[in-house]
Amino acid sequence: MLTRGGHSGGMDMDFEACRRAFLTRDTRFDGRIFGAVKTTGIYCRPICPARTPKPQNMTFYPSAAACQEAGYRPCLRCRPESSPDLGAWRGTSNTVSRALALIEAGAMDAGDVDGLAARLGVGERQLRRLFRQHLGASPVAVAQTRRVLLAKQLIQETLLPMGEVALASGFGSVRRFNETFQQLFSRPPGTLRRSRADEAPSEVAGITVRLPYRAPYDWVAMIDFLSARAIPGVEQVTPRRYARTLVVEGMCGVVTVSPGAGDFLVAEIHFPKVRVLPAVIARIRRVFDLTADPGLIGSHLSQDPALAPLVAARPGLRAPGAWDGFELAVRAILGQQITVTAARGLAAKLVAAYGEAVEDPTAAALGLARAFPTPDRLVGKDIAALGMPRSRGAALEALARTVAADPAIFTPCASLESAVAALKALPGVGEWTAQYIALRELREPDAFPQADIGLLRSMADAAGLRPTPAELLVRAEAWRPWRAYAAQHLWAADAVTAVKAVEPPAVEAAKTKRTRTDARRRAA
Repeated sequence: MLTRGGHSGGMDMDFEACRRAFLTRDTRFDGRIFGAVKTTGIYCRPICPARTPKPQNMTFYPSAAACQEAGYRPCLRCRPESSPDLGAWRGTSNTVSRALALIEAGAMDAGDVDGLAARLGVGERQLRRLFRQHLGASPVAVAQTRRVLLAKQLIQETLLPMGEVALASGFGSVRRFNETFQQLFSRPPGTLRRSRADEAPSEVAGITVRLPYRAPYDWVAMIDFLSARAIPGVEQVTPRRYARTLVVEGMCGVVTVSPGAGDFLVAEIHFPKVRVLPAVIARIRRVFDLTADPGLIGSHLSQDPALAPLVAARPGLRAPGAWDGFELAVRAILGQQITVTAARGLAAKLVAAYGEAVEDPTAAALGLARAFPTPDRLVGKDIAALGMPRSRGAALEALARTVAADPAIFTPCASLESAVAALKALPGVGEWTAQYIALRELREPDAFPQADIGLLRSMADAAGLRPTPAELLVRAEAWRPWRAYAAQHLWAADAVTAVKAVEPPAVEAAKTKRTRTDARRRAA
């Protein structure tokens, strides 16, 4: 849709194509473009139910931040804050994608553009230029829009008091919160609340928010992946709900996530302080991969004959993220050269020995008792005593010591290659582990652990001959820049094959057991 010759707010966009999307209310463009109306000062989503304005009164932008930076306010009918967030995949700049992930995690709440650029290994002017090119807005505008839209969502979807909404959405003060809404909507924030019910403190019933995504979404595959790795006492998984304890900024809370009635997930968040809400929401979105565009990714991967049937079978497959970089690194090291089930058992022992006890009625009701241990709780501990090789226990203790000294280790780098190189410098982390951490924690869409046995097994030929890691890496060149999603499809296919391989003996054993039971009953 980005072309020469169109007219829009600061970017070359095909005006007629954008307008057709609004006239037909095309859901494919929801989250990709926003239309601003010059006569009303409002910007909308393509699916807005309001009458489409005259062409001369419209201009189009590639992001909500670009609209707000141009002086437009969000529509109260179509609610731009509830549109799918495809920012991480829009455009071709990996630098912008990584910057957006850092902004969502709160990098601009206590920092500036210079600091953000430094973390990404680029100059401040270069970062601003890339944001203008791909999003039509500055990094500061993107961060401000994120706060405003989250605040608007909390006002309309929860009963939080306005003071807590201000803190929960990242505003530094209630005064600044009120001034922003007065300027943007020409009214105080409280008037945007549809329900006039009494406001309730967040600690009583938790905060429930809707987190939209671009359909389709393979919830079953996501929950199966998380269920296979769930640590007893920390995570509790059922077919329709995922729940866990979580530590953010030194505070322990509980989150539950379940599929909604539409194209969104429902997250219920219980934390003692609402100021961590943006960080918690960012983690939920990261773990459940809510910024992905499955149509775009699937279309690219389907060009490979080996992947085409896998994509067709699971069109909404996502790449599960991680809740915490240290936790993922520990679990990845625990899982080296053993099965997922065995690694899960070791993780459970680690949590039972060193995880902080959680005394919370919500956690207790869900069967959750502990939080995953933070790095400082493992420093100086004899982890190998839990039942693993001493070298592995020593690697975990050294990893904990390293991360405790530098908590920012697990943040996006300038490139996938630099991220993998930095991760491989950590104790106990090799190429496979580094690629796995980059895939799940750093959300690198092109990360690819080519030596993984499941990937090699899935790419075996008709005779059962598996490729070497080097051969698989060459084959995967055609899958760039979505090799992480190709890996997820191959893992899903490998899991299905493994289940089919064990089903016949299991069925036969069940039949034998029923036959013996019937025989005993007849004898009796």
